[in-house]
Amino acid sequence: MAKEITASLVFEHLPARKPDSHKGSYGKLLCVCGCNQYRGAAALAVEGALRAGAGVLTLASIEPVLQGVGARCPEAVFLPCRTGEDGGIDPAEGERILQAARGSDAMLFGPGLGNTPGTASLLEQLGESSGCPLVLDADGLNAAAAMESLPRPANLPLIITPHPGEMARLCGVTTAEINASRESVAAGYARANRCVVVLKGHRTIVAGPQGEVFCNTTGNPGLSRGGSGDILAGMTAAFLGQGLDPLYAAVCAVWLHGAAADRCAARLGQYGMLPHDILYDLGTIFADSGR
Repeated sequence: MAKEITASLVFEHLPARKPDSHKGSYGKLLCVCGCNQYRGAAALAVEGALRAGAGVLTLASIEPVLQGVGARCPEAVFLPCRTGEDGGIDPAEGERILQAARGSDAMLFGPGLGNTPGTASLLEQLGESSGCPLVLDADGLNAAAAMESLPRPANLPLIITPHPGEMARLCGVTTAEINASRESVAAGYARANRCVVVLKGHRTIVAGPQGEVFCNTTGNPGLSRGGSGDILAGMTAAFLGQGLDPLYAAVCAVWLHGAAADRCAARLGQYGMLPHDILYDLGTIFADSGR
C-alpha cells in the first residue's frame, strides 16, 4: 500500500539553505522546452524550476520562446536554437544542446516541444548521451513511447512525469486500464525501467525503482488546466539538479505543487486560479517553513 506524502516528510528531505552557499550550490539545470505553438509551456516550466530553487537555469529553445521567457524570467540563461520545419527546435542543434547537458546537474526535456519528428530526433540524440540526470515530461514522453525502450543516461537517474494518457502510451494499454490500477501500474513500470514514475491525477502516485510507492493528498481540481504539469516538471527537475535523491525530488515537488494549489484555491477559487498563480503560494510555503 502506498505511503501518504506528508509535510514532515517533505521538509525532512528539503534542507534549509546554508549561509555560505552560492548559486553553484543549487545546481545547473538545462531545460529543453517550447516551440512556436507551445511557448507558454517553456515559461511555466522555467519559472517553476526557478521558484523551486534552481541555482543556474539554462533554457534551450527557439528565439520566439526565449523572448517570451526572458520578459517573464530574466534570471534564466538562454541557449538560442534554430527553428526546425515543424516549428520546434531544429534537430541539427542536438550537438550544441548535448554539450550544454554534459555541463549540467540535470536536464528537463519535453514541456511544449511539440509531438513531432523533430522532438523524437532530439530525444534520440540527447536521452542516452547527456551524461546528467533526466526528467522526461509531456512531448518527451510521447517521443519515448515510440521507442523500443526509455532513453536514459547510463547509470544516472531518470524521472518520468506522465498523466494517465501518456502512461497508457508508454505501456501500450488504454487510459482506462491505467486508471483502474494506478498504484500497481506506476510501481511495476518504475521497477521494470529503473526509474521514478510520477503518475499524475487525483491522488498523484510517486513510485521508485526499489518498490517504493507514495500517494499525494494535496492539490485540487483547480489544477485541471494546461500548464499545471509544466510547473510540476520544472520543480521536479530543480530539486533533482540540487542533489535531492530522485525519489524524494519527485515526492517533494508533487506535495509542494499540490499544497501551493490548495493555498491558491483558497485565495482565488478553483475556477479563477491559473497555473502561474500557484507560484506565489509556493513562495509562501517556503517562507512559512523557513526555506
